[in-house]
Amino acid sequence: MLQRHAGTGNSKRGANPCYNVDSSLSRVRERSMFFDIGQLQLDTMRFDEAFPPGAIELFDEQLRQLTPLKAKGEAELMGALMEIRVRGHLKTRMEVACDRCLEPAEVAIDSAFDLLYRPSSCMPEREVMQVGGAEAEIGFYEGAGLELADVLREQILLTLPMQRLCREDCKGICPSCGRNRNTADCGCHEAAADSRWQALKG
Repeated sequence: MLQRHAGTGNSKRGANPCYNVDSSLSRVRERSMFFDIGQLQLDTMRFDEAFPPGAIELFDEQLRQLTPLKAKGEAELMGALMEIRVRGHLKTRMEVACDRCLEPAEVAIDSAFDLLYRPSSCMPEREVMQVGGAEAEIGFYEGAGLELADVLREQILLTLPMQRLCREDCKGICPSCGRNRNTADCGCHEAAADSRWQALKG
């Protein structure tokens, strides 16, 4: 799992004290797209891809991609610590389980991102960095680079709302009989309040 924090500071290109590129690993991998350190040392890598539902593993049974995930942006190498900066935009629609009634609910994701990744060997306890005058989230990667699918998966999970509802006025599930109150009135009565709290009512 990637760990993140944000902050301010400056970074410049230079020698790398934390990471040595292994030529046996430094190559473009045959995956969706791999931001390879060796390639990034030569030039910025740009992407404009569409991932069909199921192409990116989300590791959550209650989360499903409904439409192609369109992602466009670029990755560049910067700083003395081999930071990979990934900027872009993604758009898709996801299906989640409503937190109240557990029925499927659609969530639209249409967001820009500006992320920064460092080698895991350089992971600090606390550090701040500024990129182009704006704060950038900082993550950490292992090996010879970073896969685009991993970046997009993380961004989807970060973009999803904390409370996932099928609708704002969702009535949820009856705690007595378990029926979905949005579809029918189950007729169950709320449990009587504890008489010891009646003095505080109102």
